[in-house]
Amino acid sequence: MSERTIHLHRVLRCPPQRLYRAFTEAGAMAKWLPPHGFTCQVHHLEARVGGSFRMSFHNFGSGGAHAFHGEYLELVPGELIRYTDQFDDPSLPGLLEVTVRLQPVPCGTDLRITQAGIPEAIPLEMCYLSWQESLAQLAALAEPEIPG
Repeated sequence: MSERTIHLHRVLRCPPQRLYRAFTEAGAMAKWLPPHGFTCQVHHLEARVGGSFRMSFHNFGSGGAHAFHGEYLELVPGELIRYTDQFDDPSLPGLLEVTVRLQPVPCGTDLRITQAGIPEAIPLEMCYLSWQESLAQLAALAEPEIPG
């Protein structure tokens, strides 16, 4: 993989299975994945090895959008999600690979994400910022214990 790789780490107060669902269900992805200022439309999501997804992020302020798609390479419920990402925009070439590792810990789940193959046109710092916003939204979705 490319040297253009970022690594993220968080501990969230919820079980690994809930985070796994947040990464593999279309409605959940649309809620937490887009960074601040964006909405997300999930056009297709088939969470199985060899399955694919297609999404687009819409910039709420400018009205612009960018679409991306990928394929699920490895899925181990409650433990591992590995998939590719590819932008439709030809100015952002290449194939990204994302690995999500979930490890149960006494207070919830240790979440580790690696995103590799980031196109040269995207500053790595912007990837970190976007993921930080997305992960805060993931925590807001997955951590609450709401009965029934």
